[in-house]
Amino acid sequence: MATQAVTHELVLAQCMSRLGTETAFEVLSKAKALERQGRSIVHLEIGEPDFDTPKHIVEAAVDALRAGWTHYGPSAGLPELREAIAKYVSRTRRVTVTPEEVVVVPGGKPIMFYTMLALIDEGDEVIYPNPGFPIYESMINYVGGTAVPIPLREARDFAMDVDEMARLITPRTKLIILNSPQNPTGGVLGRNEIERAAEAIGERNIMVLADEIYSRLQFEGEPFSMMSVPGMQERTILLDGFSKTYAMTGWRIGYGVMRADLANQITRLMTNSNSCTASFTQRAALAALEGDQSAVDMMRGEFERRSRAFVNGLNQIKGFSARMPKGAFYVMANITGTGWASKPLADALLAEAGVAALSGTAFGQFGEGYLRFSVANSMENLMEALKRIDGWVKVKL
Repeated sequence: MATQAVTHELVLAQCMSRLGTETAFEVLSKAKALERQGRSIVHLEIGEPDFDTPKHIVEAAVDALRAGWTHYGPSAGLPELREAIAKYVSRTRRVTVTPEEVVVVPGGKPIMFYTMLALIDEGDEVIYPNPGFPIYESMINYVGGTAVPIPLREARDFAMDVDEMARLITPRTKLIILNSPQNPTGGVLGRNEIERAAEAIGERNIMVLADEIYSRLQFEGEPFSMMSVPGMQERTILLDGFSKTYAMTGWRIGYGVMRADLANQITRLMTNSNSCTASFTQRAALAALEGDQSAVDMMRGEFERRSRAFVNGLNQIKGFSARMPKGAFYVMANITGTGWASKPLADALLAEAGVAALSGTAFGQFGEGYLRFSVANSMENLMEALKRIDGWVKVKL
């Protein structure tokens, strides 16, 4: 005798209502659906290099697989990779880092998530850039913290206003997030701004999450880290990784560098969630750090060339304007001259012009009036996107 199915209401934890998303993947799904219908789409929505992972890195992974690097490893990462990262960070940030201060994780996001879980109690305030990477705000809200946005304004080339940041600090401030070069704006924090931010923090027991995942893709000058400011290393959590620098987004491998006692707690979170990062990808990451770096230089130069060409093209289109980014591979286009709000315009360009871009509001409330374009696509496709946008504008505006 068949039994009747009973439908039970799905009762989620309250914290799930506070969890955000990354709109790029939603737009990508819509764009792929249009392509399945036979539409031609230029993809400028996803933030990942369009280059293949350099061959010597791939070969290192293949060799590792054949050599049996397919088993569990230490939760904090393979000792040889942690040592290599410690040497790399010591050299590039001009500080002394030990392997005990390094935690290897599957991508960059776990360092954001684990930092929030380890440090933020309900009501603790976190100052973060807005527009900014959407997972910052999502994770702050998820753990019950209070998200305190600091606007990034085009008039300042999207660099943070340190005086404004200082005014946002209260006795409840527990963490400040810095991102340079920045997603989505391509803005950069210079040494003077970072040193002034450190002065504003002073001797307060406030931690800084320094998201430097795009540090090797800065177009001008040397990147400068909060970790390099005297007195700030013990209060800085450095987030970096291999996804953007070495075109290894799908490999899912990043790392955090922080004081050893905090690294122990982050490792506990790794143990409780992912157990460890895949061993063969860590062997590939070791080859990336210690091998030929010419591919990184090539990609950085190409992203700068594409950005310049795309900005020049956008500035010829009615209602659009853009500044040259200083790093990463994004162009934040001002679209206030079109008279359209960001989300409807992004939707219309996808549906009617076949160009996938992201609404500035996907990165926070202060992204209204902008669209973010990823220039991680061929120059041919970038020029095609400009042609389609211009054609759409001439009909609609």
